[in-house]
Amino acid sequence: MEMELKAMFDNLADVGCTKHDAEIAGELYKNGQADELIRFLKKCRCSLMDEMHESQRKVDRMDFLIRRVERKAAK
Repeated sequence: MEMELKAMFDNLADVGCTKHDAEIAGELYKNGQADELIRFLKKCRCSLMDEMHESQRKVDRMDFLIRRVERKAAK
């Protein structure tokens, strides 16, 4: 169980979860609260998806600016 817990902490750190979130997940895991742990991890996943979508919007805006400058330079 300790190895599984360490692997979970490592994975949570790899994806950028806070130490606080990792501690919550660890407590849920240690207490055998699988349903709550799954719900919590899905909530963390949603936050990561929101961050990814925001990053994509930024990339899209940068692409727009690049195309705009390229069009002006081609004239």
